[in-house]
Amino acid sequence: MLKKCGTIRADFYRNKKGANHDTTNSQSEKIYSGKVRDLYEIDDKRMLMVATDRLSAFDVILDDPIPRKGEILTQISNFWFNQLAHIMPNHFTGDSVYDVLPKEEADLVKDRAVVCKRLSPIKIESIVRGYLTGSGLKDYQQTGTICGLKLPKGLVEASKLPEPILPLQAKRKWETTTLISAMKNVKN
Repeated sequence: MLKKCGTIRADFYRNKKGANHDTTNSQSEKIYSGKVRDLYEIDDKRMLMVATDRLSAFDVILDDPIPRKGEILTQISNFWFNQLAHIMPNHFTGDSVYDVLPKEEADLVKDRAVVCKRLSPIKIESIVRGYLTGSGLKDYQQTGTICGLKLPKGLVEASKLPEPILPLQAKRKWETTTLISAMKNVKN
């Protein structure tokens, strides 16, 4: 049997809608708390990644989480990591949360947690942009470009872009993101 990683209690902060805003683990060290996911130490080779229902926009965690968002994000991620595993290795260990948590606690996080390898991440974030909104709109209004790509004049908020844009952003230690220019992507 694998080493148990302690307990994750069900004392999530719950808003009026019953969403999970935070996780707590009384015996294992929380080694990272991001905008959406929390990581707990299992041992020197594995960790438990728990997706919360936190909502973030413009690098700020908003007050009202979305019920079951963490479960949905985990299921989508699991699907794609499993589909692509034959092309590129990933962080999955194949271990179940039931291997590392007591049953009662594993039942609470089974749809939102993954036992994963401890790896050194490449800290890049990407948002596919098909419409002119958010920080893309702000960039366009200031420069007429997104990620260094010139766009047609006269676009307004929520305009459909001529082609989808995939800007890559480097994640910094303090959890903000910095745009990686399109030219850097091509050169590197």
